[in-house]
Amino acid sequence: MRTHARPWWQRALLTREMLTLLILAVAWIVASAVVQNFDGPLTITYLVLDLAPVLLIALPMTLIIATGEIDLSVASVVGLSSVTFGLLYQAGLGLWAALLVSVLLGAVCGAINGALVAYAGLPSLAVTIGSLALYRGLAVGLLGTTAVTGFPDSWTDGATAKLGESPYPVITLGLLLVIAVFAVLLHATPFGRNVLDIGRSSEAARFSGVDVKRTLLILFVLSGAVSALAGVYYTLRYGSARGDNATGMELQVVAAVLLGGVSIFGGRGAIHGVVAGVLLIGVLGSALRLEGVTVNVINIVIGTALVVSVVAPRIAGGLRVRRRNAASPHEPPRFAAGAHGDPDGGSAVGQRT
Repeated sequence: MRTHARPWWQRALLTREMLTLLILAVAWIVASAVVQNFDGPLTITYLVLDLAPVLLIALPMTLIIATGEIDLSVASVVGLSSVTFGLLYQAGLGLWAALLVSVLLGAVCGAINGALVAYAGLPSLAVTIGSLALYRGLAVGLLGTTAVTGFPDSWTDGATAKLGESPYPVITLGLLLVIAVFAVLLHATPFGRNVLDIGRSSEAARFSGVDVKRTLLILFVLSGAVSALAGVYYTLRYGSARGDNATGMELQVVAAVLLGGVSIFGGRGAIHGVVAGVLLIGVLGSALRLEGVTVNVINIVIGTALVVSVVAPRIAGGLRVRRRNAASPHEPPRFAAGAHGDPDGGSAVGQRT
């Protein structure tokens, strides 16, 4: 049986995920007290509506980053899916059929990324930067500066409808369902354990019987399909299919995932932390907009939070190891966790190869 350096309650509570939840609670309380109209029912409604596509995309992104890879093409897939959905509807195809084709196209986009990363052995950062430009170029090229509008009111109203008299949109139920599915997938299935094992050491995972290539391919396909679904929602939410829809959203997604405690080097991550990260970015953005802060300044805040979320754990890990080495001067020196570290504060299980 594995022994731990800390008791269970410390391992459960003293985590980056719980820190994000604490910061979220503090940010909400401060914004409610300081920012006018922040605590109104409209804030909750528009917060959920605005964050729905970010949260959807962040869930499969969590699994990809947990393997030590990344997908920067997600916002471009949103735009391409939006354009495809709009053009198919304009051509006379039923909306359900247009939705299905759009999601399948997103899955194909993800499969292209996954094949290049998993089977061609190319770095995911380079591949998805390239596909980011490719998919966005296709989206803009198909529609140019025009937009497809005129979707049925039953669909556009349904995308923003509320649950009875509550401030929560109907989409909240769908989000909770998807969150539950990904939480079970990552935390309660062998597939989820394989994802984290790949992030700790792909070579060790391969030797233990994990099909690393197939797992990565599945994750990128999942990311593409969910991003495309988010693109359809985005189109209906604003009633407009455009090639530039969701431009820059990948920054919000990656920032939320890293703020939620997922290691950029792979090997650790939790769905509840990512949900908290998405909500934290939403709360900060909403509060700043209500205060009249420009979009550029909001992006600076999000970017700064992204840098801090990556750098701070490395600094904390180095200080922790230094204290341990100082407390045990006669023991061989220990080194800070490399790519990801052990959640209990020990060294990394292995390095990605």
